Amino acid sequence: MGFPLTRRSVVVAAGSADPALRRRAFEALVAAYWKPVYKYLRLKWGASGEDAEDLTQGFFARALEKGFFDRFDPGRARFRTYLRTCLDGYVANERKARHRLKRGGGAEHVSLDFAAAETELAGKRPPAGADMEEFFHREWVRSLFGLAVEALRRRCAEAGKERCFALFERYDLDGSDAPERPRYADLARERGIPETQVTNELAWARREFRRLVLEALEEATGSEEEFRAEARQLLGLDPP
Repeated sequence: MGFPLTRRSVVVAAGSADPALRRRAFEALVAAYWKPVYKYLRLKWGASGEDAEDLTQGFFARALEKGFFDRFDPGRARFRTYLRTCLDGYVANERKARHRLKRGGGAEHVSLDFAAAETELAGKRPPAGADMEEFFHREWVRSLFGLAVEALRRRCAEAGKERCFALFERYDLDGSDAPERPRYADLARERGIPETQVTNELAWARREFRRLVLEALEEATGSEEEFRAEARQLLGLDPP
């Protein structure tokens, strides 16, 4: 989060000649895309959990080594579509060669919580035909929102606003799946604060969350036009 560069610069920086800059940019892209990649491999390609882990690690390692993303042209496709095309090509080549990256082999691995991804995937069936593209998009959005939630949690902890996050989590995260959201008056009684304070703290948390979603979106898109289109679709707003 908070990659200190301009929009589209993360994708550009992933091909930088500066190893430190290239690594930081690549880590930002991995954070946004690894879960959609893993789930896509499990459902579209029918990979086992172990093979999907190895292919996910192998794809990002190869992308960094071979500069897959250097060839991205924002005039031809959205970055997530380009990445998925690269992934399909990589997996097809791996299977054609009957090759798998072995755990502990020469490729550099990144630390990824595959168990959490597998839990999220439980019970899901492969989408039919063209629906796989929509599935990848939904999982990518889910990944971005997850990054923003964790960034908000850290931001609240650093600012001494843990209660703001607790209210946001209770009302906007947990409450969105509940049959009925808690009322602001109920939250105020639970916390022993005025209802107006609940309103103000939720408003602050939502503003921060939107800002953090936009930061994550900046890091995961390949052009200003793509960034703005995704922001309009996800949040219904034009970013500043």
